[in-house]
Amino acid sequence: MATLIKPLGDNVLIKVTKLEKKTKSGIVLPETAEDEKPQMGEVMAVGNDEKKIQVKTGDKIIFAKYAGTEVKMDDEEYLILKSEDILAIVM
Repeated sequence: MATLIKPLGDNVLIKVTKLEKKTKSGIVLPETAEDEKPQMGEVMAVGNDEKKIQVKTGDKIIFAKYAGTEVKMDDEEYLILKSEDILAIVM
């Protein structure tokens, strides 16, 4: 699906990875039971400031815990981050 959001400048559009939480006995906990925000996601689009942006579309990344602006479009949740809030690329 093509995203209709194009970040500007050194911003990056992320689709947040929802991690499934399980107890030791194998019970899957719902998202509402999570007490921490996820910190991983996939880059969906990048802004036009190539000097500052070190990631590309499709990269899996780790970002700062409370960074970004949440955006919902077509029942999907995204996060718009400054490139400086991206901490690492997951290899």
